[in-house]
Amino acid sequence: MSAVLTRDNWLRHSLIGAVLAVLAWSGWQPKDVFTWFLEVAPVLVGLPLLILTFRRFPLTSLAYALLALHAVILMVGGHYTYAEMPLFNGLRDAFELSRNHYDRVGHVAQGFVPAIVAREILLRRSPLRPGKWLSFLVSSVCLAISACYEFVEWWVALASGDEAVAFLATQGDVWDTQWDMFLALCGAVASQSLLARWHDRQLAALAQPC
Repeated sequence: MSAVLTRDNWLRHSLIGAVLAVLAWSGWQPKDVFTWFLEVAPVLVGLPLLILTFRRFPLTSLAYALLALHAVILMVGGHYTYAEMPLFNGLRDAFELSRNHYDRVGHVAQGFVPAIVAREILLRRSPLRPGKWLSFLVSSVCLAISACYEFVEWWVALASGDEAVAFLATQGDVWDTQWDMFLALCGAVASQSLLARWHDRQLAALAQPC
């Protein structure tokens, strides 16, 4: 068990270092400082919170790795803005797409990653057990998170006007909000379908006495 703890601690510290490195890069001459701050705000809030709760309520390595990946997606989007991410500009041009789809990746992640975190909290802090009700409630939580994020975008747009255009990243799509929530829901369902067994094994190992 001590070897597992040592490995997990090494992984968590490595993930923190990687996230901080990408955060420093992201904040160096971003395309738009206001948009950068809005996009990386979840990282600026979430990272200290995870560090503070590390000893009292440690998450599985899978959850931490997914959160780090999500943070990177947010920080890359903050640096370039979601509508101007260079790699996806290249894909747009090569395949003659109607838009830069990096924001779609971000919204899939908005469901994919919180699904594992919500699943972990519900399994550890509620009477729920793996099954249909757990899957339904986790998916509902992720859809609610996505809807709340759309509220935030709406309020920012009302408060800041044209300055929020890059943050909204609608790229002229009148159904962008609906797409964002739908993709987050798809991400939540996919995450549980693909990772539930792996997650259950890590939860079992985490529950074992040291």
